[in-house]
Amino acid sequence: MSSLGPTFGRGAMTNSWTDIKNTDLVVIMGGNAAEAHPCGFKWVTEAKAKRGAKLIVVDPRFTRSASVADYYAPIRPGTDIAWLMGVIRWCIENDKVQWDYVKNYTNATYLVNEDFGWEDGLFTGYDPETRNYDQSSWEYQIGEDGFVRTDPTLQDPHCVWNLLKAHVDVYTPEFVENVCGTPKDRYLKICEMIGETSAPDKVMTSMYALGWTQHSKGSQNIRGMAMLQLLLGNIGLAGGGMNALRGHSNIQGLTDVGLMSNLIPGYLAIPRESETDYATYMSTRGNKPLFPNQMSYLQNYGKFMVSFMKAMWGDKATAENGWGYDWLPKLDIAQYDALRMFDMMANGQVNLYFCQGFNPLLAFPNRAKMTEAFGKLKLLVVMDPLETETAAFWENHGIYNDVDPAQIQTEVLELPTTCFAEDDGATVNSGRWLQWHWKGATPPGEAKTDTWIMANVFQRLRKLYAEEGGKAPEPILNLAWDYADPEEPTAEELARELNGRAIGPVHDPADPAKVLVEPGKQLSGFGQLRDDGSTMAGCWIYTGCWTEDGNMMARRDNSDPGDMGTFQNWSFSWPANRRVLYNRASCDLSGKPWDPTRKLIEWDGQKWAGFDVPDIAVTAKPGEVGPFIMTPEGTGRFFSRRLMRDGPFPSHMEPFESPVENPLNPAMRGNPVARMFEGDLAQLGDRSEFPFVATSYRLTEHFHYWTKHNRVNAVLQPEFFVEISEELAAERGIAKGDRVRVWSKRGQVWAKALVTRRIRPLICDGKPVHVVGIPIHWGFKGAARKGFGSNTLGPFVGDANIETPEFKAYLVNIERAEGEVMA
Repeated sequence: MSSLGPTFGRGAMTNSWTDIKNTDLVVIMGGNAAEAHPCGFKWVTEAKAKRGAKLIVVDPRFTRSASVADYYAPIRPGTDIAWLMGVIRWCIENDKVQWDYVKNYTNATYLVNEDFGWEDGLFTGYDPETRNYDQSSWEYQIGEDGFVRTDPTLQDPHCVWNLLKAHVDVYTPEFVENVCGTPKDRYLKICEMIGETSAPDKVMTSMYALGWTQHSKGSQNIRGMAMLQLLLGNIGLAGGGMNALRGHSNIQGLTDVGLMSNLIPGYLAIPRESETDYATYMSTRGNKPLFPNQMSYLQNYGKFMVSFMKAMWGDKATAENGWGYDWLPKLDIAQYDALRMFDMMANGQVNLYFCQGFNPLLAFPNRAKMTEAFGKLKLLVVMDPLETETAAFWENHGIYNDVDPAQIQTEVLELPTTCFAEDDGATVNSGRWLQWHWKGATPPGEAKTDTWIMANVFQRLRKLYAEEGGKAPEPILNLAWDYADPEEPTAEELARELNGRAIGPVHDPADPAKVLVEPGKQLSGFGQLRDDGSTMAGCWIYTGCWTEDGNMMARRDNSDPGDMGTFQNWSFSWPANRRVLYNRASCDLSGKPWDPTRKLIEWDGQKWAGFDVPDIAVTAKPGEVGPFIMTPEGTGRFFSRRLMRDGPFPSHMEPFESPVENPLNPAMRGNPVARMFEGDLAQLGDRSEFPFVATSYRLTEHFHYWTKHNRVNAVLQPEFFVEISEELAAERGIAKGDRVRVWSKRGQVWAKALVTRRIRPLICDGKPVHVVGIPIHWGFKGAARKGFGSNTLGPFVGDANIETPEFKAYLVNIERAEGEVMA
């Protein structure tokens, strides 16, 4: 969200799994699709078999994806930005640029404030005391007409294009080799392969996952590839795009409906304390176009917001009370993300914690701090189908969970829930497809659906408020709860509510006498949402998923006219059933496809039509309205303005624990604006004590921490191990199968040693850098042998924009330990 949104306008996978078959070149970097997404990976093999597509894999380890790649290159964990900026530099230097695309569909020609600059790895406005930027210089020059000033000739030194060229100039192939450890010859070969896709009839797709997000500058990693794809003209095209691979069948759905602590469903913002009323809140959300004739679709924000509040409070939400705005929570800080919540918990500032479908004792960094945090609670409630380590954090399991239960006073309640196969509902895949599923089994024992549990908790809570009052009872007492059984809302009812319906008559703006939707009817699309209280919708981007025609998510027509993998009648894809976002960019200025053999849509002289739903107004004339309809500019952004905390361009930053200094600024540690809590800085290690780089990863045979409860999976991967190179094993006197101790400044683990040639030492800054690979799947519950999570070792620091923990690059030490040997 926080990297693709500032670049394109929406924070979601741009294409779909099925579209990958249309590509000419796949780059897997920041992920390991063959291992972690084996079913989806078939579309890569389809592209290779049917189109002759090539596969490039860039990864610290020679992975299962690399084993079927046409070209592989190693990289030091945490150096992806330098690698990507170097590719952009190479493409510019060698004129591998889709110029028609860049000049018309990006902000390359826009002029930036003259006081903007970059030096010593930092942008203008940095304050080392507050670890923050004054971003006032990170903006466009605005003309007297209110629109951004441009230089179509690209001569002005302050235009985005020239700023980008200057910014990437330092990232020579030699610089990249020195920082990343990628051999120069391999790097240049990959640059050439990528550069070929700047041709209008060639296209590349990027596939990435947690290997890019789990860094203190993870959002900027993704920004780097997003910018490269704009440069090559690969966004909006079939077989192109930024394909963010979700590690769980419904992670996309969770974020869509408000998982983030600063967002409500549909990626609308939770108000800040300073936004004291609805008018103040809306005053900064006008999203006025910055370029003539642009859609800037978030100008409709008020329609989405009012419809959400009507879904929340129904008849109680009126124009007179700002649609219930006062009843929304107000943030006194930027966000209460999980790292902040657990830090507050460790400081005794949290009494009760509900943990739903989540195992944070194994999923968040610095496990010792997590254990301490849970021990400060009065009550921990865990909702899960399986026994989790989090629910058992107070149990002593020897070295695997060395605690004194007598010292832990936290009361723990485990509420058994159904799993996905025991319930009806929809999951939202990486490609934004809402796919309905039907209950396949009856839940065992006392297991109940999550909605039954939450509904019953709510009903009892509301009864207490009604009987006893409270400081702010209105949000609870006024909440709309229009379900047939108030104690067990059905998946169908919830889906219809998310879609939205007309409360009053919905009129046609072009003809107020005409009623488009009668009261009580389901809406067919978010274009019908209104800000006058006549509509409600729980999540505006889902409007269209359950219409008067029924459950669109349950459609199973696999016909595919055009053979483009769009499958328009299979399930429902947000927004508006589009399969490829920004697909207007798949055509030139006149509306003709860049590559006629890969047509998604086309201008027929009157309207846009084709094999996908146009991601633009159907009658928007080509040459007038830009393809990036969610941005005020109508273009994609090389320069992201003030939308990211750590800079409008990605800049190389070392991990907080690094084996080398930052060559751009040796005094800089980590991301200069990433948040550090008091006490965590002292728990950062340095390379003198911890000389080796650790990185975490997943295995096909296990799914997170679930499958260690399954004997079959436990047999396939029974025991916790770490992966090291033959050279590191020789240096430390470790033989294959030895028991080893791995430790960081925060904790220690014991594991079997997998000595392999799949990891090789990298030469960075003239010295060998060794990498230790640590899989994530073990704990002290389940059918598999007891083991450790890699989170025992990781630092308690996150990405500067969304606070995702830095699991992919930190420092450890390793030694042979006494214990059994496994051949």
